[in-house]
Formats: sequence, structure tokens, C-alpha cells
Amino acid sequence: MTLRILVSNDDGYRAEGIQRLREALARLAEVTVVAPDRNRSGASNSLTLDVPLRVHEAEPGLHVVLGGTPTDCVHMALSGLLPQRFDMVVSGVNDGANLGDDTLYSGTVAAAIEGRFLGLPTLAVSLCTQSGSGRHFDSAARVAVELVAGLQAQPLGQGLILNVNVPDLPYAQLGGFRATRLGARHASEAVIPARDPKGNTVYWVGPAGASADAGEGTDFEAIALGWVSVTPLSVDLTRHASLPSLRQWLGATQSAPGRR
Repeated sequence: MTLRILVSNDDGYRAEGIQRLREALARLAEVTVVAPDRNRSGASNSLTLDVPLRVHEAEPGLHVVLGGTPTDCVHMALSGLLPQRFDMVVSGVNDGANLGDDTLYSGTVAAAIEGRFLGLPTLAVSLCTQSGSGRHFDSAARVAVELVAGLQAQPLGQGLILNVNVPDLPYAQLGGFRATRLGARHASEAVIPARDPKGNTVYWVGPAGASADAGEGTDFEAIALGWVSVTPLSVDLTRHASLPSLRQWLGATQSAPGRR
């Protein structure tokens, strides 16, 4: 049976990363792209609810959502835009790392999360590019193919989300794969003031902070050592360990509603 993969991203459909990913995955699956028409980095899990969205089929198998977010793209593709059913969602290849706290803001990760909400196993793949780095998108695309093939051979579950970060190195120089946990960053740097053409002050969001928790087992450590970081993500934000103490606190400090 033909494997059908939905591909999306947050850098826009023209980005090199999604083009390399599409080409690589096409060797083992039927690939359909539904992606934003422009860069929507940092869009997180936002849906467009205030205006209708238009979709342009730029070429067979490539659908461009005008003004849409990554979450819009995956949601629409899996909820009636297209007639076919999909087996998996792969998001990327993102131009830049999605490590630690980045996952909360990332449109690349959000596209994968939306696929999981709609019942599919998903991958979010990012290349850890930096200023002056080699930009080896082919390495990240090859990593994606290997992980997809592995999931075909031995599935990990329908609700799976894997956040994959790939060092910006030639494929032969990658150390291999490591199962990791999310690290953490320091607070981001201060906003950057500038002037618009009329002399009014405007602000740019400051760069992300350096790693704060980059210790053993983290995604930051794996990337620093030249390994591909593979982190399983959960969409359950409940802090389960705090439930017993919260119940105790509520019982001690709050009267039951309607009993005052």
C-alpha cells in the first residue's frame, strides 16, 4: 500500500528546506505539500479564524495557503481541503534549530502537533543553521527519510510527535541518532528599538537566549556533539506531579462553591 505523507513548514513553500524534504520523501512515499505562502516562523499553534483563507495549487501536489499559518495548512489538509487520506505528517526542514523552549513558539513544531491532534504520527525536522554555517538541508532531508522508513518498519504509535534537530553538517559527519529531552534557554535578549521612515520608534523582538539547561541527555547537548537529536513530545500540558499538592492546597484554603 502506498504511503501518503503530508508535508508542511513555517518558512513558506519556496524555502529550500521544504523543497529538499519533498524531493527526498518522494523516493518512498506519495508526497503532498500544503504550506504557507510566506515565512510564518514563530506562529506557534495559531489558527486563522477572523478571515477566510484562499488556497492556490502552484503545481500538482503543491498547495499554497495565502496568509495561512502552519497550523492552518495541516488542519485544512486533514479536514476536507483534499480528498485523499494521509498516513503521516512531516514538517520542515526548518531553517534554524527548534531546541528546548523554541518548541513553544515554533510553527514547524506546531504543524506536527496539529497532525497529532488529528490522529497521525508526525515529525518536525529542523536544521540547526547559524550565521555562516553550511546549510546542509540535504542532510536533514536524508535524516527525515530514515526516520520515516523506521516508523514504517516499526511504528511507535498513532499519537507520536518526534521533534528532530539535525546539526548543520554533511551527512557523513553526523554522529548518529540520540533520544533526548528538551533543554531550556535563558531569557531572550532585550527588544531592539529602531526608527521607521517617519521617525517613529518601532521594536524588533530580541534574539533567543543562550542555552540554560544543556546538560546530559538534552537536545542542546546532542547537537553540540554532532548527533541528531530526536525528542518525543507530548501535548498534555498538565503538571501531573503537582496534582496531589494542588488538591491538598484547595482543600485547605478554599471552601466549596455554594457552601459559604
